[in-house]
Amino acid sequence: MKKQDVLKKGKAKTVYSTDDADKLILHFRNDTSAFDGEKIEQLARKGMVNNRFNAFIMQTLEKAGIPTQFEKLLSDDEVLVKKLDMIPVECVVRNIAAGSIVRRLGVKDGMELNPPTFEFFLKNDALHDPMINEYHIRSFNWATDAEVVRMKELTFRINDILSKLFKDAGLLLVDYKLEFGRYRGEIILGDEFSPDGCRLWDARSREKLDKDRFRQGLGGVVEAYEEVARRLGIDLA
Repeated sequence: MKKQDVLKKGKAKTVYSTDDADKLILHFRNDTSAFDGEKIEQLARKGMVNNRFNAFIMQTLEKAGIPTQFEKLLSDDEVLVKKLDMIPVECVVRNIAAGSIVRRLGVKDGMELNPPTFEFFLKNDALHDPMINEYHIRSFNWATDAEVVRMKELTFRINDILSKLFKDAGLLLVDYKLEFGRYRGEIILGDEFSPDGCRLWDARSREKLDKDRFRQGLGGVVEAYEEVARRLGIDLA
């Protein structure tokens, strides 16, 4: 598989075309950003850790029957994936109140949410990823009603799978975002699942082990990611 042109350079990944029209290569960089790119730093080893973390999660989900974009690891910081027609919507599930929902609704930080909440956000950095609902999605033709139903179904199935996975590792899956795309008429999970796009807390101490360490200037960002990977049994060698 030959890497060809840069198709997109995101905040933490670069997307390349390949000599196969149905496949792309994602390069996980060491760039780390927060607040819609207002805070940016380079953190050594982060690209490698997120790439291997994502591969582990995607393969775990595939084994549980969740269709994903993942094909195979190519190197420490590159992965081969299916080329999707991405839906410009983020699906967010919150099992515990943290971050923006606390600010928006004035609820207690750390409050357990039963049942978990589900929210849609438009994927648009320039607009700061505004919250949207199913009527917006329908009116602006971002996805069909059937696709919305499928995204929600998959998101909650993923929540069941990953909540148990992290619980068994002594971790709380606080919240996370997912992105989906179309591939040969099917809705499948795309982008990545790493500590960059979810909140993970130690189950006992509630120590933050995710990108909030970067957002809040707590330090030890990559070390926290590596600790989560260690608990899950992910090989980072």
